Amino acid sequence: MVQIGYTLMSEQTPARELVDYAAAAERTGFDYAVISDHYFPWLEEMGHSPYCWSVLGAAAQVTERLPLMTYVTCPIMRYHPAVVAQKAATMGVLSKGRFTLGLGAGENLNEHVIGEGWPPVDTRHRMFAEAVQIIRELFSGEYITRQGEFYDVDSAKLYDLPERPVPIGIAASGGQSAELAAEFGDVLVVNEPMPAVVRQFKAAGGEGKPIYGQLPIAYDTDRDAAVRRAHELWRWSAVGGWKVMAELPGPVNFAAAAGTVRPEDVAESVPCGDDVSAVVEGVRKFADAGYTHVALVQIGHDQQQPFFDWAEKELLPALREL
Repeated sequence: MVQIGYTLMSEQTPARELVDYAAAAERTGFDYAVISDHYFPWLEEMGHSPYCWSVLGAAAQVTERLPLMTYVTCPIMRYHPAVVAQKAATMGVLSKGRFTLGLGAGENLNEHVIGEGWPPVDTRHRMFAEAVQIIRELFSGEYITRQGEFYDVDSAKLYDLPERPVPIGIAASGGQSAELAAEFGDVLVVNEPMPAVVRQFKAAGGEGKPIYGQLPIAYDTDRDAAVRRAHELWRWSAVGGWKVMAELPGPVNFAAAAGTVRPEDVAESVPCGDDVSAVVEGVRKFADAGYTHVALVQIGHDQQQPFFDWAEKELLPALREL
């Protein structure tokens, strides 16, 4: 059975409400929760972007069983990998083993703030591979000293560690990243149904490991209102794929890139309204591609509580049938 998660959408939600939604997701019956790790929202209309690690610490205290995960953290610029390892280990302790560290190579949108420029994609991938190895080594609890191509670590040691090492999820979009995920990760993260990437991951040694995806939806009893809201807040997702999105430096650039995206374009990939079968079919595509986990993204902060009510009574029971 596919595990159904809830996305704590930090780009559209104030920090306090995100903590409340984590508790609500547990009460509603979601199997886990993920949270994005951004400095900026994709669009100005989204309006928020609190520090996800503070939210995670609070969420761990208002939940008891709900697994939590970053979706995903970039450990190559804004955060040094040694600092990411410490944050993740602390979350493992606070959550009593319910935390998974999702990692990815990042976006210019969030990483440019430190003023170091945005490296070319091949360089970013090498940086990412080195960062993941450092984090994995620090999770051992031993002293680590190394001089790498991109990062130096001087006698680093984590003193607060959970009983079991924090699982590492690695975001992938192609063969190279799928192989990296199989070698160094415990979990594969691929937002869209991509059977070829799943096959590459399994062939490289990832057989039997969890595979996470994410499905945006816009719940509303008024479908037209849902389509308008999805277009207002989610049109950035149709600007040309990850290779384009990873390079854009700010919300104004995402807005410009999405200038020709129409509401009906967004509705083609985002189930809008209160049609349970549309969401079930969206999740089925992931299940058929071999995914074990799918996190739903409810677009629109003002519809979160109605979404929870609908999910508990109608949506989650239907999804359990998959």
